[in-house]
Amino acid sequence: MKKMFFLVYFASFLVFNLSAQNWDINTLHRINSWDSKFVRNYNKIISRSEPYVAVGVPVAMAIAAWIKQDKGLLKDAVYIGTSVAGTFVVSYGLKYLVDRARPYDAYPDRVHPYSYEDSPSFPSSHTSTAFALATSLCVKYPKWYVIAPSALWACSVGVSRMNEGVHYPSDVLAGAAIGVGCAVANVYINRWLNRWLFGD
Repeated sequence: MKKMFFLVYFASFLVFNLSAQNWDINTLHRINSWDSKFVRNYNKIISRSEPYVAVGVPVAMAIAAWIKQDKGLLKDAVYIGTSVAGTFVVSYGLKYLVDRARPYDAYPDRVHPYSYEDSPSFPSSHTSTAFALATSLCVKYPKWYVIAPSALWACSVGVSRMNEGVHYPSDVLAGAAIGVGCAVANVYINRWLNRWLFGD
């Protein structure tokens, strides 16, 4: 009876993994196939914007806080900046721990790479830092005119990484979860950081 249970469990596990893997590559193949001029240019710009926006927003906030001598804005800049930095460290550490091949290497017949990356595939660090930035902005400024554009940009980064052919959907979903999780966890970490940096 135990052997039968184990066989059923093992067979179910294999079927689930195969179907999940099929969903991953099939979804990627469809998104990677969107090749109209507008879609390609949009995704190219969005994908390349990520490091500049993710770093530029907290740095610009910190500079503005320094010029205005605004302690509250500086605290927000520190929270947002450390959310992005922490997420980057976590996602890059996971990349080399999991060591998943890029989809264009694993499926050269189904995925066309519009760009190439040197690091492993899982998770998408572009997506993780984009979602960390968007989430931390929404935490500090919960207004529709902050939430809507930041969420749209973060989601667009994730889609662009698939359209570029450099990430599976599971890479992007994991990256989004890591970014949101790190930004939320950083709310509590920054309470200690604020006491250390600002004495309150």
